Amino acid sequence: MNHWILVPIVLPSLVAPLIVLAARHDIVLQRCFSIAGITAMLAVSIGLLIQATGGPPQVYDLGNWPAPFGIVMVLDRLSALMLVLASLLALLVLMYAVQTWDTRGRHFHALFQFQMMGVAGAFLTGDLFNLFVFFEVLLIASYGLMLHGAGAERLRAGFQYVAVNLAGSTLFLIALGLIYGVTGTLNMADLAVRVPLVPEADQALLRTGGLLLLVVFAIKAALVPLHFWLPQTYAAASAPVAALFAIMTKVGAYSILRVFTLIFGEGAGEAAWLAAPWLMPAALVTLVLGMVGVVAARSLRWMVCFGTIGSMGTLLIALGAFTVTATSAGLYYLMHSTFVAAALFLLADQVAQRRGSHDDSLAPAPRYPHIGLLSALFFVAAIAMVGMPPLSGFVGKLLILDGVRGVPLGSWAWVLLLSTSVLMLLGFARAGSRVFWKPTAIEGGAGEAEVAAPPAAMPLVAIALLLFSTVLLTAFAGPVMDFLDGTAAQLFEPRGYIAAVLGPEAPFTVSDF
Repeated sequence: MNHWILVPIVLPSLVAPLIVLAARHDIVLQRCFSIAGITAMLAVSIGLLIQATGGPPQVYDLGNWPAPFGIVMVLDRLSALMLVLASLLALLVLMYAVQTWDTRGRHFHALFQFQMMGVAGAFLTGDLFNLFVFFEVLLIASYGLMLHGAGAERLRAGFQYVAVNLAGSTLFLIALGLIYGVTGTLNMADLAVRVPLVPEADQALLRTGGLLLLVVFAIKAALVPLHFWLPQTYAAASAPVAALFAIMTKVGAYSILRVFTLIFGEGAGEAAWLAAPWLMPAALVTLVLGMVGVVAARSLRWMVCFGTIGSMGTLLIALGAFTVTATSAGLYYLMHSTFVAAALFLLADQVAQRRGSHDDSLAPAPRYPHIGLLSALFFVAAIAMVGMPPLSGFVGKLLILDGVRGVPLGSWAWVLLLSTSVLMLLGFARAGSRVFWKPTAIEGGAGEAEVAAPPAAMPLVAIALLLFSTVLLTAFAGPVMDFLDGTAAQLFEPRGYIAAVLGPEAPFTVSDF
């Protein structure tokens, strides 16, 4: 077995208690441990990505207990890709946080590590119950990160965030009980074999369990009408936490893709493509609501929050088509939207720190330090988020438009993707003119800043690197799409995954028994 598969989970789970026990009162040592741990996690994830690209899925049986009786971790192209994305995002967010944000509350770095442990486990697990376990790990850590720095507004938003996710966890357990009751297993590969065999009398219970899973994952992915927790939560959270949470919604999207292609995919019999009638319509509504929110927002943070909701609608339109072409396009857009959303959350924080009492409101204010540099970064981020050429947002939307041709509601996807892009363009143009251009007009090119400039080097470097990631996605779109096409093809041909987990003699369909 390949023991490196466990490292992205074990490493942060060891670094977190080390920080608490050995560096509780030394913030410099905490930062060193945290950055070293995430850097190592990124290096291992890149190595795992290289391994996953060159062969079939790899399985780690904990305790040498064979599936479906033991706990399994599965590395394939999709899980490896998500590990690299999460680790790279975490490292850049840490670069931003170590300036001041990590000192505004206790145990920031330990919670950060536990969050990454949960995220890595969710991407690697091959079992639905352990997916629930890792969901709880990352959610418990996120509760602490959400409240980091205290404040009444953050406490109110945190209460709503906790309540919604506790309800989601309850539904998750109910769904697992229903599915286990009719199949006798929660191993994903084993479920892919057993779901087609569920008798007609139990189909209602199976479908109910599957749809409850869709609801749970839709909560994580902020899909309408289960999106309401996201704007207030992300707007109230500290900037690095909101930026890190850009990967949280992608965990929901990943779970939808994994479960509803492997377990409820083509070979699921009467339960085949269970999510398809629901996912695309909800994604279209999510897209529209998010973009309307961008236009209506009164601050940069709220605008980015609604932009995140709109980008999740765009992503789930692609994933909801359940085709290889649309899925590969959706994975490209997933990477793009993660980096851009994180960069915008951090950029909004930099603006707020420099505008004093004006904060990040979309209203004119006196000139402030580094306005030229921040306006340039905002311009790049806005182009990427809106989907204008030449950056990766434009490439991603073109790929999605091509991928949804001929699928149900595909024409609606074309109309809404194009029209809402105009709405987003108007929203970002309005924000840019009020926050970056009008201050110059008011002051006539002069005037003193209301507050002193905060230390600028490391935070601005982190933002620039996040935006540079979108440039790299654009420059290497060809090789990236070659990899993503192979990833999507592997998802829609689950025989390799099932054989890796259950053995080469495992049956794949009812006719194989």
